[in-house]
Amino acid sequence: MQSNTVNISMRMDAKVKEQAEMLFSELGLTLTAAVNMFLRQAVYEAGLPFTPNRRPNAATLAAIEESERLLNDPGAKRFSNYDELMADLNDEV
Repeated sequence: MQSNTVNISMRMDAKVKEQAEMLFSELGLTLTAAVNMFLRQAVYEAGLPFTPNRRPNAATLAAIEESERLLNDPGAKRFSNYDELMADLNDEV
C-alpha cells in the first residue's frame, strides 16, 4: 500500500522548535500535526491563516504619542462631531 505523504526537511531556531513543541504538546498536538494544520489552513484560505504582527514605523509611533498627549491635555480642543471640527477649521482660515 502506497502512502500519499512525503517527508520534508526544514531549518529553524532550536529554541523556537523547543517552545513550539512544548506549546503544541499542551494542546495535545505534535509539531508535525501543528505544521500540517497550518499548511492545510493556508491552502484553504489561499494565504496566511493569520495576520502577521507589524511593528509601527517612526511616524506611526509619533502619531500615537501625540494622540496620547492630547488625550491627557485638558486644554486640547475637543469636538463632538465632524461639523464642529469643520466649523473650527473654517474659523481659523
